[in-house]
Amino acid sequence: MFNSAQARTPSAPLRIVIPGGTGQVGRVLAGHFHTQGHAVTVLARHVRPAPWRVLEWSGRDLGAWVQEIEGADVVINLAGRSVNCRYTAANRREVMESRVYSTRALGQAIAQSRRPPTLWMNASTATIYRHALDRPMDEVSGALGGNEPGAPDTWNFSIDVAANWEREFFAATTPGTRKIALRSAMTMSPQRGGIFATLFTLARLGPGGRAGSGKQFVSWIHDADFISAIEFLIDREELQGCINVCSPNPLPYTEFMDALRRACGARISLPATQWMLEIGTFFLRTETELILKSRRVVPRRLLEAGFQFQFPDWPCAARELTRRWRGQVGK
Repeated sequence: MFNSAQARTPSAPLRIVIPGGTGQVGRVLAGHFHTQGHAVTVLARHVRPAPWRVLEWSGRDLGAWVQEIEGADVVINLAGRSVNCRYTAANRREVMESRVYSTRALGQAIAQSRRPPTLWMNASTATIYRHALDRPMDEVSGALGGNEPGAPDTWNFSIDVAANWEREFFAATTPGTRKIALRSAMTMSPQRGGIFATLFTLARLGPGGRAGSGKQFVSWIHDADFISAIEFLIDREELQGCINVCSPNPLPYTEFMDALRRACGARISLPATQWMLEIGTFFLRTETELILKSRRVVPRRLLEAGFQFQFPDWPCAARELTRRWRGQVGK
């Protein structure tokens, strides 16, 4: 799965704690680290059987789970209510609080630890950057979003969430712990229930053509590269702060879906205007922002640090993911 140039040298097993590790990305990471022989503990609001340890936490209050933070090597916080929902007042509150409160609780736990974790990685999002068609957004020169002319209120809400999330993370007093905010793009994995499964279904069944103008950029990352990037960040002790975790080659939505259709052998593509998307997302209980906002994000800091992508380009990644998807579902 990893490039030999950046594969990790065998070492003592790590103690890795993953709050919110029951979602798609959490399962990808927990499964990989568990297979590698590391001691993985997932913190979840609802405990379900897994090959690794799973402990209950509320996502906001200190409790017995704090003992897992003591002496841990790495904490990777992925907690937060899914944004794949309608932005009602209740859902907005839950989306915001689930991120801010879980980050605050972890900061308190780390601050009171006698042996704090070496590294704390906290999820953030590539959505924090502005709607960008004109140029790529990196960690150094990228423009954060907020109140762009003509931007829907829902887009501003997502940026507010990201900004508050990162503000809470960096405000935590944890001088003995290195901190990285993971400004991640969509992680493409063939697991059921993930974003790739949704896009694959759209491409295969037909309604995966141009959406809106089709010019909006899609930022993404293959799950193998996401895992490899996380391990790279664990090993590179000089890296901290905000890191974009995404492919170096975002591409317009129309090209993105064309490549996915070719990968899955689909021939039909039906375009969708913005008003059609508004109706469709209403019935799907989600928001058009997930499709229409242009996320032209690039991983400048990873590349400058020497990280090498196994799947830098979408057509190749789409073919590999499609092969794994078909192997998984037996088609």
